Amino acid sequence: MHTRISQPAVYQYCPRLAKHLVALGKVADSAHIEPAVIHLIKLRVSQINHCGFCQHMHSAEARKDGERQERLDVLPAWREVACFTPRERAALAWAEATTLISQQAVDDEVYQNAVAHFGEADLIELTGVILEINSWNRISVSLQFQPAIAD
Repeated sequence: MHTRISQPAVYQYCPRLAKHLVALGKVADSAHIEPAVIHLIKLRVSQINHCGFCQHMHSAEARKDGERQERLDVLPAWREVACFTPRERAALAWAEATTLISQQAVDDEVYQNAVAHFGEADLIELTGVILEINSWNRISVSLQFQPAIAD
């Protein structure tokens, strides 16, 4: 597999794309959402969307910010393991539901649980982060961006 259009070329052809997507992701900067939750969301959504480039990047960012590798290893099975907090679980359920919205409507229980843990304002901001990473995933997957992984 090879990159179809390079990242630098994408940013050169359409610099406002990166600018606006980065701005969308920064909505959570003013919210009360922990960086660890944002890292988990970005990584989990990237896993769902099969975006190897973003998985590589966001797992490295999470580890750099202190996330334990053991938790990253079991993230796809977050429902089955006890190492995630109720707040993280609510965020992960919301992220999965909104990412997979074309397959199934967002369940009322998922929504109510997310609002209980984040409140309406922060839930909207969390949704902005989910929108951002879904957008980046679609760019990266469709253009086949490749992570810098040594052989």
